[in-house]
Amino acid sequence: MSEAGSPRHGDDRRPPSEDRRGGLRRERMLSIIRDCGFVSVTDLSTMFGISTVTVRTDLDRLASRGRVRRVRGGVVAEDLSHSERPFEETQSRGALEKSAIAEAAAALVSSGETLVLDVGSTTTALARALVAREELHDVVVVTNGLTIATTLEPAIPRFTVVLSGGTLRPLQHSLVDPLADAVFDRVHADTAFLGCNGVHADAGITNVNLPEVGVKARALQSARRRICVADGSKIGHVALARICPVTDVDLLITGPSAPEDVVEALRARGVDVDVVDMPSSLLAGLPAPAAEPAGASAHAVLKARDAPDG
Repeated sequence: MSEAGSPRHGDDRRPPSEDRRGGLRRERMLSIIRDCGFVSVTDLSTMFGISTVTVRTDLDRLASRGRVRRVRGGVVAEDLSHSERPFEETQSRGALEKSAIAEAAAALVSSGETLVLDVGSTTTALARALVAREELHDVVVVTNGLTIATTLEPAIPRFTVVLSGGTLRPLQHSLVDPLADAVFDRVHADTAFLGCNGVHADAGITNVNLPEVGVKARALQSARRRICVADGSKIGHVALARICPVTDVDLLITGPSAPEDVVEALRARGVDVDVVDMPSSLLAGLPAPAAEPAGASAHAVLKARDAPDG
């Protein structure tokens, strides 16, 4: 019989001091994961000087408590995998930056092109920017977004608008499988514009809901040129489901709020990233912030404009 308080022979329970060390390590891991958005198993192994087996054990324990989500090659904090928000809510967030991205994307389109416009608030802003280009004609747009289709309607007959068909998802007013795949599998478009919830050098281009992921992937494959449009809040973020690696797109167009270190990491992977400025035409209607000095950057004006009330 062993003495009270001492581990019995063959008991595989860890001493309290080791459990405490492990608990503190996992809390530090969680803090790093929340700060970075995505961290690979290898990086955590290097940071903490422990084996990848121990890292995976720690991540499994965090995941079992609902604090992280395991993804390919690493982990994201569970609170970063936000539930899907209605289109009307996402449309109003960072609207000026999305408009700037949309104008830059629309400038890449020529008359006679066939386009694929994926669902999203930034791609809807792109639809408005395309309609505003009155010189464009003979443009065919294939989309699975009801909001995008109605936004493009004033450009008919200059534009031909084709809806994919499929099952309606009310939050994003999007059409998904079945049936949506049948259209995109038969289209040979010039350019596909992809919307998303996250762009990360390691985790790739990701989206918050599974039903749209397959449609987005096929929409990309249907075009010879592939462009991702994502405001700065999406850059460095990792959502639930992976659409494709970042290297699968020819160009990423984002805005001035995108974290510079993440942009550089994407460029280091060979991704062509266009960080657009805020055109004066978009800022002209805004009242100048009282505390803003003359010559303030467009980025500063954007932050002041989008800051939450109170």
